[in-house]
Amino acid sequence: MGVLDVKPGEQVRHVMFSDDVMSVDLMDGRTITVPLAWYPKLLHGTPQDRAQWEVCGGGFGIHWPNLDEDLSTEGLLRGAPAAPERPLAKTG
Repeated sequence: MGVLDVKPGEQVRHVMFSDDVMSVDLMDGRTITVPLAWYPKLLHGTPQDRAQWEVCGGGFGIHWPNLDEDLSTEGLLRGAPAAPERPLAKTG
């Protein structure tokens, strides 16, 4: 699925969290629920930081400014966990 495959109903309406899952309500009435363990930045963020989300990408993305995290409804619908972070290269 690529950017051209998204449908208007797949836009974000609301985001909610429990202790171990994130649920995203879409405009078409579906709810996507995924384990927080898939997204370490969200898992380790505070509830206050997780609550500070904003819709981005024309409605097809979610951004958490305090956590430097961005997710797309496309990735959530595919069941795609976050890519592992690479350690920074040592200099010197």
